[in-house]
Amino acid sequence: MNYGNLSIGFIGAGRVSVTLGRCFYEKKLPVSGYFSKTYEHAAEAGDFTHSRAFRTVEELAGNSDIIFITVPDGEIYNIYKDLKKCDIRNKILCHCSGAMSVKVFEDIESTGAYGFSVHPAYAFGDKWNSYKELGSAFFTVEGNREKMPVITGILDIFGNPYQVITAENKYKYHASLTMASNCVAALYNIAENLLGDCGFSDETAQSVLNPLFLNNAKNICRIGCKNALTGAVDRNDITTVREHLSVLDDDRLAVYRLLSGELIKIAKQKYPDRDYSDLENLLGS
Repeated sequence: MNYGNLSIGFIGAGRVSVTLGRCFYEKKLPVSGYFSKTYEHAAEAGDFTHSRAFRTVEELAGNSDIIFITVPDGEIYNIYKDLKKCDIRNKILCHCSGAMSVKVFEDIESTGAYGFSVHPAYAFGDKWNSYKELGSAFFTVEGNREKMPVITGILDIFGNPYQVITAENKYKYHASLTMASNCVAALYNIAENLLGDCGFSDETAQSVLNPLFLNNAKNICRIGCKNALTGAVDRNDITTVREHLSVLDDDRLAVYRLLSGELIKIAKQKYPDRDYSDLENLLGS
């Protein structure tokens, strides 16, 4: 199939849609344009992607073969209801939610359209520059089997790695991404607060933690969790772990116990002949 003949439109003119639209343009895939509740935002996005702005959803739908709904999760269904009032026969509708599946496109078969979720595992930053780094993002795709080759074919043109997943796994998939991103921010915040308890200023705490955090992240990405593991649990250092437990309050203690139990699972893979039972008993894991 010649994907260059399929025009791609966007509802929403935020970071995700502008980034994707510019990437489509760079790969010579036709972008029809943008609709946004704020016309000026759609016009800016259109200029940036060498496309145009539409004043109505119906106008965008009439000029697009593939429609990306790039709005907050809570607004996707309402946009879909607006699209159902248009002629969307044979159109491909894509939302970019990491958590929601195509089930949000309720009774889409009756419209003659085809539904997909297309999610880049990527933290979008600057609206006008994120497209330069999107090439490193992993995409997941879920949706209509018949038209799946259209979406995967576009991703093949992008050159990004991707995997097709099921609707049933969307929330577990999204929980995984949250663990590796937002939850890490929560852990870092706990670490900063502990140093604050020790008299460190915010600036000094970051000077202590940033190199440790970044080097550990690089090692995990480079050699995997098992080989990157260091510290008291890795050494089976019961004395140090016991002292850690003695200085943490209830909430921090619960987090420490839970994560240390997970670290023991990794350590057992690394050292299958080492006995961690005393440490497990100490942690209650």
